Amino acid sequence: MIDQYRYPARDVWCSNADVWRFVLVRYLPILAALNLLWEVAQLPLYTLWFEAPAIYITFAVFHCTVGDILIGTSALLSALIVTRARTLRDWRWTRIGGISIALGLAYTALSEWMNTAISAGWTYSEWMPILPFVPIGLSPLLQWLIVPAATLVLSRRRMLPNSAPNEVTLNPGDLS
Repeated sequence: MIDQYRYPARDVWCSNADVWRFVLVRYLPILAALNLLWEVAQLPLYTLWFEAPAIYITFAVFHCTVGDILIGTSALLSALIVTRARTLRDWRWTRIGGISIALGLAYTALSEWMNTAISAGWTYSEWMPILPFVPIGLSPLLQWLIVPAATLVLSRRRMLPNSAPNEVTLNPGDLS
């Protein structure tokens, strides 16, 4: 239980409007865009690219992108819980990113293994690099190493200047 005398409710991440604004307005759109790009780029690594009709491929990209958004958001929120995050200023960005990446990787490894080796829900094309010790494709694992890290970096970079005290930014119109 949170010590309400030590940490006021507004300082806990789940009660902080700035945190939710960051997650919903900055993190989620970037996560969605990067995952959509990744899903489209890796299509030739799956057999459906060569075998399925265009409408099914479109559905698969949409379905996988929505799944990626859910995985990425769940991983981030879980990392905030595990790190006992408070306001954005107090976030341990590297720790939160590392935990998010680890959770995304773990889920993806299990999902890929179950869907390719157990249920045969999808299959890899001969272009997919496969890990030698486990029959899992390299591309989906790289996705969960690269996309969450890039999303955190890009969404944090877009934060407003007043989130860093004493920082002055000049607009081009300020120089005239």
